[in-house]
This record gives sequence, C-alpha cells and structure tokens, in this order.
Amino acid sequence: LSFLLIHITGLLLWLPARGKIGEFRRRDGFIIVTLFWVVLSLLSAIPFMIGPHLTFIDAFFEAVSGFTTTGATVIVGLDTLPPSVLYYRGQLQWLGGMGLIVLAVAIMPMLGIGGAQLYRAEAPGPMKEEKLKPRLAETARSLWLIYVGLTIACALGYWVAGMSLFDAVVHSYTTVSTGGFSTHDASLGYFNSVAIELIAIVFMLAGGINFAI
Repeated sequence: LSFLLIHITGLLLWLPARGKIGEFRRRDGFIIVTLFWVVLSLLSAIPFMIGPHLTFIDAFFEAVSGFTTTGATVIVGLDTLPPSVLYYRGQLQWLGGMGLIVLAVAIMPMLGIGGAQLYRAEAPGPMKEEKLKPRLAETARSLWLIYVGLTIACALGYWVAGMSLFDAVVHSYTTVSTGGFSTHDASLGYFNSVAIELIAIVFMLAGGINFAI
C-alpha cells in the first residue's frame, strides 16, 4: 500500500512536468529535499500502522528514525514481529544512510533534470564540493556502488560469523548505514558473539568515513 501510494504520488507530480528540462537553484534544492523527507516519512509510516499496529505518531517516529539513521525505536517485541516488518525497518535505514536524494541524483539525467542543487542540499559537510567523478550523476552512482559493496561484504561477514542469512542481510543494512536497528530486542547481544561484534565495529567505521577518500 505504501509502495503504491508513493509511486502514484510521484507520477502525479512528474507527469505535468514531463519533457521539461530545468536546473534547480540552490534555494529550490533545500526546499525540495526538506519536503521530500517529510512526505516520504509520512508515507513510509503506513506499514508500521498496518503491521505492528502502531499509532500514527509512533509509526511516523519509527519511519523518521529509520530514514535519519537515528536508531531510536518505539517498537517492543522485535523477536515476535513478522520478518517483513523487520526487513522493512532495516531497509529504511539503509536507504536513509546513503540518502535517497543521492540515488535520485544518479537517475535524474535520464529524466532531463539537473540534480546539482539537490546533491548539495543533501550531502553533509565537505562532501558538498568533493567529486569522485567529473559529472555529479557519476559521483552519485560511484557512492552507491561503494555503499552496496560494503553492505554485501558486511552481510557475508555476519553470515560466516554465525548469523542466519535473514539476520545477516538486515543487520548489514543497519550497520553500514550506522543506524543500529536490529531484528532482536537484545540487538547484537542476542548473538553473544565476539566475531559478530568485531564485524559490526569494522563496518560501522567503514560506513561512517567520507567515501570521497
């Protein structure tokens, strides 16, 4: 339901401007990024209202916490939640960790839209002006390739260290994004494994550094 609402909303906004080519100003970038995160968080709260039956405020809090990789949660009883909800929480943090705006910048040239101002409004600190590639879209794609590569390596590490494949994938999302959501109430303490904790430390540090380095 949330997936359909987001895509229908996006189509309704995109269709009137289809075929038009334009470049955002810096002010436009900040406004769009702010509205983007607010609207997306509102829509992303819907599964939390349907699955764990949270109130709207709690569901919105959980969605914002996920996208901003804050790691705070209002859900109790993670061990009893359906895997779909646990995966969804982890994926929210993973997408928020790199930034959906950066992903959008990577595909905007295909739609004839310049994304430089969106990138600068979203990117933190010194990353605003640093580029791995000459073109901004190529930079965004390179950042996502690094991010995906770290996630796959982290998931494999967790799996080899003793996690189930499901736990390994979800925890790789939340580790590389440095968000901290877990599939268990006891978090990594549930596994009681030094190897898993060391892997978490390594990939949290890797996920927290400047990828332009």
